[in-house]
Amino acid sequence: MNLVKHISKMAQQDIKTIVFPEAGFSDRIIEAVKIATNKKLAKAILLGDESALFLRYSTLTDENIQIVNPKTSELKESFANEIYELRKSKGMTKEEAETLAEDPIYFATMMVKNGFADGMVSGAESTSASTFRPALQLIKSSRASKPVSSSMLFFKNNLFNNKIFLISDCALIENPTKQGLVEIAKNSVDFWKMLFFDEPKVAFLSYSTKGSAKGKSIDMMRNAAELFKKASPEVISDGELQFDVAISPRVAKIKGIVDGPIKGDANILIVPDINSGSLLAKALHSIGGYLCIGPVTQGLARPVNDVTRNSSIKEIVLLIAITAIQAQI
Repeated sequence: MNLVKHISKMAQQDIKTIVFPEAGFSDRIIEAVKIATNKKLAKAILLGDESALFLRYSTLTDENIQIVNPKTSELKESFANEIYELRKSKGMTKEEAETLAEDPIYFATMMVKNGFADGMVSGAESTSASTFRPALQLIKSSRASKPVSSSMLFFKNNLFNNKIFLISDCALIENPTKQGLVEIAKNSVDFWKMLFFDEPKVAFLSYSTKGSAKGKSIDMMRNAAELFKKASPEVISDGELQFDVAISPRVAKIKGIVDGPIKGDANILIVPDINSGSLLAKALHSIGGYLCIGPVTQGLARPVNDVTRNSSIKEIVLLIAITAIQAQI
């Protein structure tokens, strides 16, 4: 599968509007937006001062690009009032809400919440927490009492390696319970089915494969795998498995996992916690040669997604397209 062409074609079927709160101070975001709008992957709302943006980027003339200044927007007052009503029970004052309404990330989140934009992409210059905190506070989960989680999409997409897989959760749920891991897996399966026709195959990762070691973490991943299998028997899944056993048929055969349901062909990898997920993701991205898209939120009522601060422009463009696809649902 050519992932770039596949994702692009899906985004072009129903063009959505994505807001970019970092447009005023991120060259990479601007370059990615120009490519995405030129390819008709999305329309764009850039937050920032219009004069300053045109001085820096004289080519922002695409009819699919709109510039909004949070400090002068007519939406600012209503956003401040809404933020205050949503957060006053947490001790927020009206003055604090007014300040947040001018913050580009909070303003962008409110644009998504209220339908002025279909989704948001941030994180090129900001932390993941800065991107996700307003979304979790103001937009919240699409399913009552169910956690919002995240996945990162990895691929090489070349002649010798066209493996595509998700790692979940790398960014949001720090120390999930075994039931939390089941919910992460469910969210990840839904995300996979949204993007691909290939059958999801879920592996619950550990430093042990089928009892080769003992420990509380191993028990938790094994129990989570069993709970997921009961909750979603229609989905191919297994665990606990080591990373190489989960993604390599050769290693699975060497370690005797030839009769299992996955046989080294997992495409959704559930990690024990955010620490292991982040470390694995950074290693694959930095020295493994994989392109990395995300973190992408799963289970949020409206799509708000993050790019890593070392993301390439190509990776940002693909995240824009995926955000647009999520907004189509």
